[in-house]
Amino acid sequence: MASDGNQSTEGIGGALDVLGRHRRALYGFTLLVSLLTVVLGCAILAGGFAAAWDAFENVRDYADRNIANEDSYVAYADGGLPPLVRVGAVVSVLLLVLGLLVVSVLHTAHAVADAHATRDGGPLTTRELWRHTRRRLPAALAVNALTGLAVGAVELAALVMWGLVESGEVSGVEPTPLGGTASPQYTLVGWVLPIAVGCLGPLLYSRLALATAETVLERRSPFVALYRSWVLTRRERWRVLGVGALVTAGAVLVFWLALYAAAPLAHFAGLGMLWLSDDNVWITGVLVLILPTAVALLLLPPLAMPLVCAVVARLHGELRAREETVQSRSDMSSTKR
Repeated sequence: MASDGNQSTEGIGGALDVLGRHRRALYGFTLLVSLLTVVLGCAILAGGFAAAWDAFENVRDYADRNIANEDSYVAYADGGLPPLVRVGAVVSVLLLVLGLLVVSVLHTAHAVADAHATRDGGPLTTRELWRHTRRRLPAALAVNALTGLAVGAVELAALVMWGLVESGEVSGVEPTPLGGTASPQYTLVGWVLPIAVGCLGPLLYSRLALATAETVLERRSPFVALYRSWVLTRRERWRVLGVGALVTAGAVLVFWLALYAAAPLAHFAGLGMLWLSDDNVWITGVLVLILPTAVALLLLPPLAMPLVCAVVARLHGELRAREETVQSRSDMSSTKR
């Protein structure tokens, strides 16, 4: 266990060393990517609010009519919800694509920088880093998309299992009534099993996380890169999972701190939206609700992603070097025989 801890520290230390040696190129590149992400992310959100503007006006008109008639009403009734759901779905897909692009670009750039540092190639410029990154960016996008689909399928399966139990669709397992005591069957099938399946997602991602560096540096096809990542992490699965969990915990901490720091901005954004929408509390409420999360997500690339990407790239370099050493010893042993 102590050896695993030392190896984890060495991996993070090596990543910090690469970040320090190429800080101008890496942080300059990350800052440019982050600024572009802010512009595109804000444009997507603004487009979503613009597309949903009439729907929010209809929701307000419906509520005002019921209030004027002293009738009770349900928010987003009278056909007001489906248009908003459609807009929200499109915005979510576009933001996911943007997130995929940002993650792929940053992972590719840090893999290039780590390989460059390993070869003692001297200082890198931001332009050189981008030139090397863009060559393998399509393959990196494909790898990250496949990884996301695989991990997402596992997490979706866990949610579906939990949803089926909660809706009473599983024969022999009854949901626990309000204030009641959970049965052993419900505890096992409704909670333990979905949680166990959900925990397979992070484990699967840790086994596939090195695929981006593999396709970028070794010019593997996306599927071969995923397989190679699985092979490289076979003997070090717990180390990779531990290091990944450590840097992920750091990223989550940064996210939560940014979330709380951005909360006061929601008040001023809400005042601006009230003025812009002529006191439409419905669209203002949605903006106030999502703004802190949006700001926190936009702050992740410059604050957390450099360390995360550098650690993944360094792990790939170390495991590749170890594999080559083992292969070389095996070849020498075979030659002696």
